[in-house]
Amino acid sequence: MVELALRLKKTVIMQFLRAYVKSMRLYYSFVTGIAGWIGVSFYEFVATTEGPRGTSGFIKTIEVAPPPEKKLVILIILFLAWGINQIFNDYLGRKEDRINAPERPMVSGELNPRFALMTSGLLLTVSVFITWFYLEPIAVIPLLAGVILNVIYEYAKGYGIWGNITFGIMIAMCGLYGFWAAGPMEMYMTKSRLSALIFIAVMNGLMTYYTYFKDFTGDMAAGKKTIIVKYGIERNKIIAIFAAFLPSILFVVGYYGFSSFEIELNKTFVILAVLTVFLQIWTGYLYFKNPVGEMTYYSLVTNFRACTCGQTAIIALFNPVLGMMLFLISYVFVGFLFNLHTNIKA
Repeated sequence: MVELALRLKKTVIMQFLRAYVKSMRLYYSFVTGIAGWIGVSFYEFVATTEGPRGTSGFIKTIEVAPPPEKKLVILIILFLAWGINQIFNDYLGRKEDRINAPERPMVSGELNPRFALMTSGLLLTVSVFITWFYLEPIAVIPLLAGVILNVIYEYAKGYGIWGNITFGIMIAMCGLYGFWAAGPMEMYMTKSRLSALIFIAVMNGLMTYYTYFKDFTGDMAAGKKTIIVKYGIERNKIIAIFAAFLPSILFVVGYYGFSSFEIELNKTFVILAVLTVFLQIWTGYLYFKNPVGEMTYYSLVTNFRACTCGQTAIIALFNPVLGMMLFLISYVFVGFLFNLHTNIKA
């Protein structure tokens, strides 16, 4: 009897873990992971800089390049951040998910909401303790800000563009966390650092805009007035095309008009930037061509690639080799992980 009870308990635990991991939707992990990697890589760049690099903060003070094990801890937290927070998002969004994604574990009953929330709460608590005692205490601020913004986002998405703005700022907190957690510093914010965070926010706000196409029916039924619901499918087909150029325009205007990024462009960045622009335009075209239907869901993989690869291009500004490697890795594994979640209703 004892052995049988242990087997049943083990089975229940394994079923819970499978449902929990499924709900994490790990193909999104590159969104938070690469955004945070921008911060870690930039900190290393500052820590190894010799002499002044202009007025934007490329000046080494007390920065010390983090050891590999410290970077690994930071990146693990960042790559898991999306999935851990997604549990809260799924819980708050069950109303529209009953229409948009009725087979999601928390909606179908496969995942116990109470235990899932407790698990995410525990993991977040552990992350806070690790950040405070092992990394840098100040990095707790963007960590907790990201959690709070995730909750706010579920309500903000019902008010047009405010949902996209909230989402973008939320992901930008990952970049700030990666930078502040990497080591000590004297200057926590400069023009170039703020510019990078704004750019991350815009790319991710645009990415989440395209995800609203697949949720149109459920969001409308739940009273969530996203941009897609507010202006309708036909208008948003046109918006989808023009919106694809937004990150490129923002970067060019910021770089050449306001000297927002006081760093010289390199060949690797230019190559990755051109490839990213192609992915962004292709994303806009896909949603123009298939704003509704099955292909609307499968177009998400191009959307996610455009966002994550765009973030790796930023890394290439100050670490070309790493930027190129992460571009290729992101492109491959975003597609691989997405193909493990081909159920449109989940």
